[in-house]
Amino acid sequence: MNIRFITVLAVTVASPAIAQGTLGLASGDAAARDDIVVTATRSGDAIATDLVGSSVTVLDDQDLQDRQTRILSDALRDVPGVAVSRSGAVGDLTEIRIRGSESNHVLVFVDGIKSDDPYDGEYDFGTLINDEASRVEVLRGQQSALYGSDAIGGVVSYTTLSGRALPGISLRAEGGSMGTYDGGARVAGVSGDFDYAVSSSYYHTDGYPIAPGGSRDIGSNNLGASGKFGWTPAPNLKITAVGRYGWTKADADDQDLAANSPVVMGYPVITTVDTPGNYYTNRSYSGLLGAQWSLFDDAWTNSATATIADTTRDGYDFGALSYGDHGRRYRGSFDSTVRFGTDRIKNRFTVALDAERQDFANTSPGGFSDNRAHRIDTLGFVTQYDLTVDDRLAISASARIDDNSRFDDDSTYRATASYLFATGTRLHAAYGTGIKDPSASDLFAYATGEFIGNPNLRPERSKGWEAGVEQKLLGDRIKIGATYFDNRFVDEIDSTYTFVDGAYVQTTYNNPDRFTQRGLEAYGSARVGAVRVDLSYTYLHAPQTTMVIADPAPADGSYQLPVPVTTQAYRRAKNIASANLTWAPRTLPITTTLTVRYNGKQTDYAFNSDFNRLIVLLKSYTLVNLNATYDVTRNVQIFGRVENLLDRKYQEVFTFATPGRAVYGGVRVKI
Repeated sequence: MNIRFITVLAVTVASPAIAQGTLGLASGDAAARDDIVVTATRSGDAIATDLVGSSVTVLDDQDLQDRQTRILSDALRDVPGVAVSRSGAVGDLTEIRIRGSESNHVLVFVDGIKSDDPYDGEYDFGTLINDEASRVEVLRGQQSALYGSDAIGGVVSYTTLSGRALPGISLRAEGGSMGTYDGGARVAGVSGDFDYAVSSSYYHTDGYPIAPGGSRDIGSNNLGASGKFGWTPAPNLKITAVGRYGWTKADADDQDLAANSPVVMGYPVITTVDTPGNYYTNRSYSGLLGAQWSLFDDAWTNSATATIADTTRDGYDFGALSYGDHGRRYRGSFDSTVRFGTDRIKNRFTVALDAERQDFANTSPGGFSDNRAHRIDTLGFVTQYDLTVDDRLAISASARIDDNSRFDDDSTYRATASYLFATGTRLHAAYGTGIKDPSASDLFAYATGEFIGNPNLRPERSKGWEAGVEQKLLGDRIKIGATYFDNRFVDEIDSTYTFVDGAYVQTTYNNPDRFTQRGLEAYGSARVGAVRVDLSYTYLHAPQTTMVIADPAPADGSYQLPVPVTTQAYRRAKNIASANLTWAPRTLPITTTLTVRYNGKQTDYAFNSDFNRLIVLLKSYTLVNLNATYDVTRNVQIFGRVENLLDRKYQEVFTFATPGRAVYGGVRVKI
């Protein structure tokens, strides 16, 4: 397998058609539009959202600017089907879940680079500061037939704009509550056949106490830098290069039993406690090199990419390393697409090959952890066929086979359809399967006498379908829609207790139960005059069976064994909604945006002194933000925002406090 992997990767990288990337938007050239997507196809083509059978949401650069997005995950709260939870302050672990899936069931691309942590198997959105010019696509539903493992819940593609898409120089500086100051700079442009975009963002905050009743402020420093370069030496050839660097240093608090521990079902439970001297760092770098070569007036295009993603995460206690891990992913992709047909009937056939190697190791000290280096190789073979008739009917089918060095070979598939009536009504539907390979932490996690990984785990699997309707009114100025979805999960990885070497420890296992997650996504948007409105709502029914303590603590203090209990999946509320109202009159130099986000009641886990789980219920909450900008001149803008305007007290994750009202202001200069 190793020899074959190296051979395929070498052929991919050495091909004369070295590539623009798995995602055609890696160059960011089409990023100025919010009505096209590229994640729904392996061809690299920009597809109109009216011709996509899967559910997809685009937040373009204007959306992110109007909402003054600094932490990208905040904007993802406005996407139907998405639940966001942050365990602490800015810079701390931030997870997203799509349609009730787990956080590691979401595949993340950043500038065309697969970017989840190779060790943890998921992407920490707490480390991603929004760039000065960017967009994000969220493609929902099982997408493993296109992208392989991890794409069970969907795909998030975050892209910075190319110099050709948005040339110019921009500078931003701001400050505000909690000792926060941040800024960004971008230089982008076009020179003949060459385009470039170099940007950097920095965010510092002193933070606030996240431990209930605590006094230690949890702050962070976040740095992001990227460079994107394109060269078009011939009309049918484009070379692309991307480089990214990210660094986060964030304070952290431990969790332990304390005098002020909450009491759940008669048990004092573990809570977040002030832990001076604790912090963690996350360093990542990634790169992409490729090109796209077309023949016969774009009837045949070939593309390939070579990418690398490297992540190191370390935790410290008073400057001494307390835990750590390191992972690196090498990935090569080759995509070839043939287009044929007429102006009315258009056919597109794509074949693709992905070669991926993941190296990872636990670097925690103390002798408890498995510090051996591990490696997993995967080859993925993809076919996709797309048919479009009269730019109204769109049908797509894709299939994939994955050859994995550790797990059994697997196949996945997906089929979608969309039809747009002359009345502006669109019907769409999709059915597909998904797979998620166990992560390194699931397989080889460290053992401290409390937890140990399970190297015998099987991949998680999913299948599901969706059907929706969308209606346009007043041309394209008003759009409303709703989608019903139904997903089934098997072999989901969970944790339980078992005896290992005579000790009673927690370990991972494949849950034998089957889980059904279904719900409704609704959305609406309007662009009428100076007013822009975006609405979203999600209802989720996601029962999940886990091993928990079900009865109150016995008066005699005797030990209770966990038993299976079914509740709504944790940190996934049944009801989530958001509304964004922007007023931007052309005759006035001002813009204001009101954002309202509602998160319904949700369950979470508490842990007693024996580290057994108990179920707690977190209250619903509504957060209101108010933003405004004023154009002093054509090149100078001042802005301000108030977050949590009503100063609500709430919890996203049990025993982690959240910030109160905060005020920020700054200036932006564009040249």
